[in-house]
Amino acid sequence: MLVQDDILSLTAARFPQNADSPSDVIPLEKGGSDRKFHRIRNGGNSMIFIKYSAQKEENRHYVHIARFLASAGVPVPGVFEHDPDEGLIWMQDMGDDDLWSYRNEPWSIRRPLYESTLDAVLAMHTTATVAATGEDLHLERVFDADLYHWEQGYFFDNCLGTHFGMSAPDLESLRSLPALHDASDRLASLPRVLVHRDFQSQNVMIQHGRAWLIDFQGMRFGLPQYDLASLLHDPYAGLAEEEKCELLEYYKSRLGATGGKVESDFDTVFDWCSVQRLMQALGAYGFLGHHKGRPEFLTHIPAARASLYRIASRLDDLEPLVNKLDSLP
Repeated sequence: MLVQDDILSLTAARFPQNADSPSDVIPLEKGGSDRKFHRIRNGGNSMIFIKYSAQKEENRHYVHIARFLASAGVPVPGVFEHDPDEGLIWMQDMGDDDLWSYRNEPWSIRRPLYESTLDAVLAMHTTATVAATGEDLHLERVFDADLYHWEQGYFFDNCLGTHFGMSAPDLESLRSLPALHDASDRLASLPRVLVHRDFQSQNVMIQHGRAWLIDFQGMRFGLPQYDLASLLHDPYAGLAEEEKCELLEYYKSRLGATGGKVESDFDTVFDWCSVQRLMQALGAYGFLGHHKGRPEFLTHIPAARASLYRIASRLDDLEPLVNKLDSLP
């Protein structure tokens, strides 16, 4: 583990112009990440120092993806220095205000921030997707039918099984629902764009009223509705239903204005992507809470479960899942 003196020494070697100025190193907590973040303050300036493990494949490609996204017009923090051999990054400090920190503000304040956030991810879905042709980005696994099936299993194992103690026969009955398998195949058959993959309120920084995307190392090809579901059904933020509807319409209007096509089944695909994303999130909360010693994640299960129940209730052939969700303690 690097201590403060190590971080200052490493930083001084790469930024000698600041070596003689007093600096502070402040550890930062960052969700469920295995990376270690520190803020380095030097006078009136600051930057973020990151130590990552190269054992996790996506960590090794963060800098390449960050520079690609910036070149494609997606608002992401700038990278100052990168030492891939030691797993060290020095990057732009976007401050402490993420989108989540505004969750209790009036909608008149939150709405433009969410609109800026949707503008940012729309650039990923459109401009960056076009620019990705011919780029060697080393992206994570594409959203195919197998990945959608895996997300469903992650939910059944870690949420319904481990957290709620559902019996093996009941779990197997739900796993085999034809509607879920059909949905995986259907979603996997649709045209894909670059997606963030973990597009939630704590992965969006707000600086001077503008949204900046972070933690995009899991970027891959998938459906834009998956990102929209991640943001609009984010249990951390608790958007009201009417707010979700307004933002979904905003994204569609912006997509149309940029020349993109809003298909007639856009909203239905959004609902099925919402089921997928909420299953993935519930599985993650159960896994982190019960297997990784992070019980704070279990507190988000009720809100995510309620959203999953509400959306699944309006889709065809998911009655067995809806009934089980309704019967849970």
